[in-house]
Amino acid sequence: MKDYTVARAGKVRLAPGRQLQKDAAGQGHILTSRTGPVRLNEAAAAILELCDGTRTREGIIARVVRLKNDDSLADDVRDFLDAARRRGWIVEE
Repeated sequence: MKDYTVARAGKVRLAPGRQLQKDAAGQGHILTSRTGPVRLNEAAAAILELCDGTRTREGIIARVVRLKNDDSLADDVRDFLDAARRRGWIVEE
């Protein structure tokens, strides 16, 4: 059985009730929600900052690749967005 990925063309944003914040010490980022905070690494925070409802999934991937000047990051960003969607951190509309 083949795994077919559904192309998503909708804009990506943080899910309702989710908010990206600096931690109390100002040295990292936390994703907050009703279920509690999640400490994020720098890469995750940078990707989630792009999830502001103005970009598509492919637009976010292209932006990260362009900012880091590294085409090899595309699959990693795609995997992170998939995981963030499964966890309910982002929605695509």
